Parts: sequence; structure tokens; C-alpha cells
Amino acid sequence: MNWKAVVKILGKIFLAEAAMLLLPIIVAGVYNETTYWGFLLPIIILICLSVPTYFLPAEGEEKKIYAKEGFAIVAFAWLAMSIIGALPYVVTKAIPNYFDALFETISGFTTTGASVLSDVESLPKSILFWRSFTNWIGGMGVLVFVLAVLPKENSGIIHAFRAEATGPNVGKLTSKMGRTARILYAIYIGLTLIEMAFLLIGKLPVFDAVTTAFANAGTGGFSVRNASIASYNSLYIEMVVTAFMFLFSVNFNLYYLILTGSVLKALKSEEAISFVVMVVLAVFAIAANVFYSAATAITSFGTALRYSSFQVLSLASTTGFSSIDYNSWPTLSKGILLFLMITGGMAGSTAGGIKMSRFLILVKSTAADLRKMVHPREVVTVKFEREPVQQATINNVRVYFVTWAAILIIAGLLISIETYGDFLTNFSASLSCVSNIGPGFNLVGPAANFAGYTHFSKVVLSLEMLFGRLEIFPLMVLFSPATYHK
Repeated sequence: MNWKAVVKILGKIFLAEAAMLLLPIIVAGVYNETTYWGFLLPIIILICLSVPTYFLPAEGEEKKIYAKEGFAIVAFAWLAMSIIGALPYVVTKAIPNYFDALFETISGFTTTGASVLSDVESLPKSILFWRSFTNWIGGMGVLVFVLAVLPKENSGIIHAFRAEATGPNVGKLTSKMGRTARILYAIYIGLTLIEMAFLLIGKLPVFDAVTTAFANAGTGGFSVRNASIASYNSLYIEMVVTAFMFLFSVNFNLYYLILTGSVLKALKSEEAISFVVMVVLAVFAIAANVFYSAATAITSFGTALRYSSFQVLSLASTTGFSSIDYNSWPTLSKGILLFLMITGGMAGSTAGGIKMSRFLILVKSTAADLRKMVHPREVVTVKFEREPVQQATINNVRVYFVTWAAILIIAGLLISIETYGDFLTNFSASLSCVSNIGPGFNLVGPAANFAGYTHFSKVVLSLEMLFGRLEIFPLMVLFSPATYHK
């Protein structure tokens, strides 16, 4: 392990987080709040950790970064950022207990949106801003941000970029990694600003429009209102948020193709078409199920369509906003929502879940294996995006899914040790965290929170969030003895 190269990159990341913490201080000043002390302390700590790394010599071999270093950088960066990023909650007493504050922070950075807070409207504006801003930072990833602002890049930094990015295959849009990062962030910022504008047109307060756009862009779902999007009681706001939940769950590479004139190629994306078909089918299936069910009070199909479209996109994109408490919906509707929580959005987006690309490769490869069992002599080629999928990629997808499922089950069993919650509560809590969604069902549904769990369970769920957002393998570096051997 090239620790000098790892530490030098971590120093840059700490400095980036310190810069990010300046924004809530400005918000505190605008709203005449005294909470700025809560942000100054972590800034000082981050600067003290960052400055010494600039004096570390790292030339030649000491400067090189390989896959192992990339995993280590991402794992240590996200953990350290969360540990320090939790301090504003504790110092300002917004969340006095550090375990709860850490849970909230990890939930923010991993864009999960699971919360321990029951009354967010009573919190200072600067704290709420930081809470939503962590969703926005985590959406695109801190490594992408650092790459976008670095004047020059390490040739091996792509390993760290790949470790933080989502999906089975990660490539560069251009020959330079820094330029790729800047393009991605330009698209990300552009979409965020456009959503803010649409929300302001809907007469949302400026603070609400900014924080909602932040949370939506990162598909994190942290709201500044206790009842989430339902509190605005506005069809227009729901339509805007629904549209952007979809847009942020689309592979950002497709936006690049559209911007560079390859519109037809983007529209032919197999992953995008499959995602749209899945969402449309889910919307109409749930709308019909809810409308014809005697268990719900919805008497209009239009109303059923309104709520189903919002909640389907909310869970398919893994944003976690709510416009209604879907706990009262029929079993079939809940089953469809659970399926959407597993698949998630597209690779290369800010969405969580196992990703539509992995799901398609998994289904196609399994179907191919079944066909070969029936017709042993037949040559069956698995294709994705009209290209043959290498066996190594298929194996990686299967390993990822099995590991992901194992984490889901083990974490679900661990939090079931305590007496809090029934099976559906604990299973959906585990699924919600590993898929980076936020709300689950029953005691962790959209109208509830995770405050009832013990510190032990919150640590388990926090690790699940990190495993889910970093797609398992980078975090495994922390638990590998080989990482700490020269």
C-alpha cells in the first residue's frame, strides 16, 4: 500500500470538506444564527489534518496510485468525512448524541436519507442547510469534486474515481480524468439550478427550493419539512420533484451524449429504456391497485396516479421523498415498491440500489445459463447495450449481488437482535440502508424515523449505508489485514 500517496489525496479531500463547511456559516450569518461555532470546529480540525500532508514527499513510485490505493482513499475519505461532518450536529446540540449525529451524517453523505429526527422544522436553518448539502455532496461524490477542481491530476487517480463511481463499468468521457469530472459536475450543477428555478416558480420559499433541489439532486431525500414534500400540498411541486427524481436517476453519460449531438445513441440506451418501462409499469400497476383497493381512501384514479407516480419515482430513484404514507397501501403495491428499492436507478447516476444495468446482466446471464442447461450444445451470448458481455463482468455482477444480498440479510438479522420492530420493519430498514433509500415500511415508513433503534443497530445500519453507496468493495479494504501490511 502506497500510504504517502493515499494520505496526500486525503489531505486534499479534507481541505475540500473544510471549504464546503463554509457555506452553512454563511447561511447562519444570513439568518442571524449563532450556530457558526458548530461549523468552525470541524473546519479547524480538517485544516490541521490537511496542512501536514502537503509537506509529505511523494515522487516517482511514491506518487503512483493503483486499484488498492484507490479503494483505500475512497473508504478512508468517506469514513473520515462522516466522523468530522457529524460535529456540527453535536456542537450546536441539534443532535446531542454523537452516535445519532454520525448516523444522520452518514445517511446524508451516502444519500440514504434515513433520519433520527422527528421535528426538523425546529432546527436552525444552517443545520438544515448542511444536512441537505451532504446529500448534494454525496450524490456526485467527493472524489469527483476534488478531481474537478485540481489544477493537475495524478495519472492513477482514475482508480479512486472508479472506486467511488457506481455501476459495473466505469469509463472516462474524455481522455483526461479531470475534464471528465468537470463535465459531470457541470451537468450536475446545471440540473440542480434548473430544478431550483422551477421550484421557485412554484412559489416555494428560497431556502426550501435550494435545500429540496440539493436533496433531490443527490437522490438523498432529506427534507426541511416534517411531512416531506407532502407538506407543500402542491401538485406542481410534486410534478417538478418527480421529474427531477427521474432525471437524476439517469446515467450522466447519456446527458453527455445528448450535449455532444449523439441524441439517437442516448435514446437507444438499453438500460434507460428498461428503467423507463419498469417505472411506467409500476406507476400504473400501483395506481390501479390503490384505486380499486377498499383499504385506501383514494376515490379518484387521477389521485391514485398522482401518488403512485411520485412514490414509484421516489423509491426507484432511491430519493426517499414522500407525498403520502404508503404504509396503508395494499400488499401488492408494497411488494412492487420493495422490488424498486432493490433495483434502484441507472449506473452512473446519483441513484442507489443494485442498478438497472446489473439487474439486466444478472437476468440475462441467468436466462442464458438456464437455456444452456436445456440445450447444452447451443452457444448463447449475453449482450448488454448491443455488445457482448465478458464473462469476467458477469462474474463480477454475480459476486456483487451475492455479497449485497448477504449484507442485507446479515444486517437485518443483527438489528433484529433487539426487540424493536417487526420483520417488515427490520427487513425494510436494512434494505433501505443498503440501497441508500431512506424510508422503509411500518416503524421506519415515510411518516416515521430510525430513532427507535439502539446505538448498536444504528452503527450496523450506518455501515450498510457506506457499503451500499461505495458499492461494497472499497469499504472491504478497511477490514482487510493486507491493507495495513507493507
